[in-house]
Amino acid sequence: MSENTKVDKTYDASQIQVLEGLEPVRKRPGMYIGSTDEKGLHHLITEVVDNSIDEALAGYCTEITVTIHADGSCSVLDNGRGIPTGIHPVEKKSAVELVLTKLHAGGKFGGDGYKISGGLHGVGISVVNALSEWLEVEVFQNGNHYKQVFNRGVPQRPLTIIGPSDATGTLVTFMPDDEIFETLEFNFDTIKSRLRELAFLNKGIVINAIDERKNLSERLHYEGGIVEFVEQMNKGKEVVFDKPIYIDQELKEGEVEIAFQYNDSYNEVIHAYANNINTEEGGTHVDGFRKSLTKLINEYGHKLKVLKDADKLTGEDVKEGLSAVISVKLRNPQFEGQTKTKLGNSEMRGAVDKAMENVFGAFLEENPNKARELILKSVTAQKAREAARNARELTRRKGYLESTTLPGKLADCTERDPKLCEIYLVEGESAGGTAKQGRDRRFQAILPLRGKILNVEKARLNRVLSSEEIKNMITCFGAGVGDEFDITKLKYDKIICMTDADVDGSHIRILLLTFFFRYMRPMVEQGHVYIAQPPLYKLQRGKQIVYCYSDEEKNAKLVEMGEKGVDIQRYKGLGEMNAEQLWNTTMNPEFRTLLQVNMKDAFEADQMFTILMGEKPELRREFIQQNATLVEDLDI
Repeated sequence: MSENTKVDKTYDASQIQVLEGLEPVRKRPGMYIGSTDEKGLHHLITEVVDNSIDEALAGYCTEITVTIHADGSCSVLDNGRGIPTGIHPVEKKSAVELVLTKLHAGGKFGGDGYKISGGLHGVGISVVNALSEWLEVEVFQNGNHYKQVFNRGVPQRPLTIIGPSDATGTLVTFMPDDEIFETLEFNFDTIKSRLRELAFLNKGIVINAIDERKNLSERLHYEGGIVEFVEQMNKGKEVVFDKPIYIDQELKEGEVEIAFQYNDSYNEVIHAYANNINTEEGGTHVDGFRKSLTKLINEYGHKLKVLKDADKLTGEDVKEGLSAVISVKLRNPQFEGQTKTKLGNSEMRGAVDKAMENVFGAFLEENPNKARELILKSVTAQKAREAARNARELTRRKGYLESTTLPGKLADCTERDPKLCEIYLVEGESAGGTAKQGRDRRFQAILPLRGKILNVEKARLNRVLSSEEIKNMITCFGAGVGDEFDITKLKYDKIICMTDADVDGSHIRILLLTFFFRYMRPMVEQGHVYIAQPPLYKLQRGKQIVYCYSDEEKNAKLVEMGEKGVDIQRYKGLGEMNAEQLWNTTMNPEFRTLLQVNMKDAFEADQMFTILMGEKPELRREFIQQNATLVEDLDI
């Protein structure tokens, strides 16, 4: 809660309620954590951390430390009350053992242990235990240091006191089970992204992220909470009013906390949460916010005579340049779908509307000049949207969006199953011609690009649709653009950017990625975008030919081959390779290397494109200076 209000002074074994055993988890792990891939692996950490956050929400935890150890295990330490160590009155086992070995055993089922909680509602930590090769839980409570060890969910001995302790809290250390997961390697950036969200959403809490494998550590602490979140989202952008509007209202439906601010970009970015869970698909809290925002801006537009009586702004008009964080906390959240990505509680729609009316309505009333500026911005957006719609219709009439007539420069593949097809976006007509000769025409399409495409970070959709190269890509991909983009209509499973390995090539890649991120974002989110890796060097000694993709690889190969008598060719561009060389090194699925562009952190990705392609050259210069020796290709 906003003031870390303590809901109950007692949290003991009697509050632990048991519903069922652990057996199903190892048989069907996907039902409990979504998947057994990298995403499911990281979900284990989230579940343990959520228990610590619940202690913070109840007012008992101020610091959490998450550590990835050198052996690949993970530990989560908090300074809360500690899992109850007493003997359960019915089960005759310690509450620690029950929480770790029984599904739905916890203090979150209508008792007084927790008023509000996230996680899997008592399922979480027992699922982590079931899916770990081993797990150790240590509790600091009542002047004692307790410990219990589990192997694949089975307790090896009862909870035991191993020494005295003046501390309070819980330490959970676990090693994911290689019999369950496809990968056991934790990604520190992924973990840090989630922990940063939690630090923003729970202002004042300290979360330490440590990676012993790479000797990395970061302290995440935001006294400003979600206001600071929005300020960081808008870093590098011009804002419409100086400080984000902040709403924190305790209502009968729950707590509504919102921070939002407008900037000079053309994109809307909303991060929404319910009980600290990222509701990526939105839900009733987001619906309530958007509806109220549109209603209030229209009301004051008419009141200030900026809008004529017949004029009406839509939700599309008022969202341009909006950065918002919506965080609601409620007693019994209802999530749609197993992965909990959409909030379904209908009462939160009205609660958010009421909170917006109370605070944002008052802001507009008390700040007529700022209200006028915001309304005029929305009017400008409305006119631009009309222009974009006209441009889209014109583009559609000319056959770019839905036509079966493909651009003349496209060399399409013969395969028609999109899952088997890939398209190379190639820099320049010369390299495009070589790629057309070298490809496997059954499944590889080639679209040459002429020069650098439009920087869409600085343009509205109507201008974007005037770019010939962009229109060609939209037509070839077949899935539309912007709000109308439909990933199910994508004609190619892989969109591969193949540019020269120089500064211009890097710039073209960034321009392409910016366009995909802003106007075809699901294509990036779902892993359809790749970067080709052409070689930098060709080493030849007699009939022996070796291709090298970095200076380090070249130097190592020269030592192997013996430097004397080795002919070194440095490729300045794709056009310097013949068709056979391009196929063998860069296009043959058997030998090529492709970098998949992913979006592990939408917040950082948005900031990255703002820095690299936005209006602030000083931010771009600072980024390049800090990362010039570290970054070869962006893994967004």
